[in-house]
Amino acid sequence: MTDSSKKDELAGSEQPFVAHLVELRDRLVKAFIAVAVVAVALGIYPGPGALYDLMAAPLVAHLPKGATLIATSVISPFMVPLKVLLMAAFMIALPVVLYQLWAFVAPGLYSHEKKLVLPLVVSSTLLFFIGVAFCYFFVFGRVFAFIQSFAPASITASPDIEAYLGFVLSMFLAFGLAFEVPVVVVVLARMGIFSIQKLKEFRGYFVVLAFIIAAIVTPPDVVSQLALAIPMCLLYEVGIWAAQIFMRHTKVPEDTTETTGSSSQEH
Repeated sequence: MTDSSKKDELAGSEQPFVAHLVELRDRLVKAFIAVAVVAVALGIYPGPGALYDLMAAPLVAHLPKGATLIATSVISPFMVPLKVLLMAAFMIALPVVLYQLWAFVAPGLYSHEKKLVLPLVVSSTLLFFIGVAFCYFFVFGRVFAFIQSFAPASITASPDIEAYLGFVLSMFLAFGLAFEVPVVVVVLARMGIFSIQKLKEFRGYFVVLAFIIAAIVTPPDVVSQLALAIPMCLLYEVGIWAAQIFMRHTKVPEDTTETTGSSSQEH
């Protein structure tokens, strides 16, 4: 069998535009149902209040004895825990949401593209969760202890619950996205935007960039800035190593290239 007789593996898989819209709607509905089911389960147990207490635990542990968080808005005691509930439900259901996204785009990908996309979806999800966990279990305790050590004795710290929620969300997002550095490096290398050698030469500049980003997105304290910048630098090295592996295992098959070339010659 000659190369010209080989068929494109996606041949015959095309669908009308309306069919794509219907499938997209179904995937979005399934993702929404997954988030809703988790939200209902969390609402029953442990409940919105308990979830907020869990989120506030790192701060409360470093407040002065007898001090608590306060609510300066009338509806904050209701709305803030509800927002925490929805945030937790989305994060827990995130694997299902990403699977629905993967199931929607997978039929339009070649086999060598699937070898790239699926590992990136899984790894980006895991890295985001690791970044959030690192922020909650390691960074928060040290940052709050550092900040409270500078509080004058004449001041009693009583943070507002809504302001604290905004702080937590921004920190979770910053660390979650920062831990995506290996995925970004792999994508840049695989798309041919930067070669592996160029990425290695960019190390020094990335260290400076990492500390600039940390200074912008974290509170103005040395602890949180170092806690964000140092992992970013280490993850950049992990990304270069991972990119070399991906480049070897996700190349376009030679027969695909030959088939494309022979098809164009026939026409």
